[in-house]
Amino acid sequence: MRALRQPTRRRPLPLLSLMVLALAGTACLHGRPAAPAPGGFEEGLASFYSDAFQGRPTASGQPYDRGALTCAHRTAPFGARLRVTELETGRSVVVTVNDRGPHRAGRIVDLSRAAAERLGMTRRGLVRVRVERAAGPGG
Repeated sequence: MRALRQPTRRRPLPLLSLMVLALAGTACLHGRPAAPAPGGFEEGLASFYSDAFQGRPTASGQPYDRGALTCAHRTAPFGARLRVTELETGRSVVVTVNDRGPHRAGRIVDLSRAAAERLGMTRRGLVRVRVERAAGPGG
């Protein structure tokens, strides 16, 4: 009589494992633009925070201050200084990243009220901007 053999466990193929990791990494990056590199830029829509967020903590732990020149960006490091230029008027402002966002598709930066006022965008709400690294500390 023949002895029954225990089924052997198959190990995953190394190539298959690498493919899964590559696809997972691609999925994480999809739709998330990288922070502008020094000398580089990104263009898209900017919005600004509602005054209702005044005093609430940002992702960096700092409370939101509508009078400070700050912004939310998806990937730029906290403390990085970004120059945001309104494309229609050419007005620009340098802001410091202290939050993550914006959380709406198509937008690349959320500005504090003070920064939005410097750009003259508070009545329009959304404007097309260019975002680039600013020279100086953290930038």
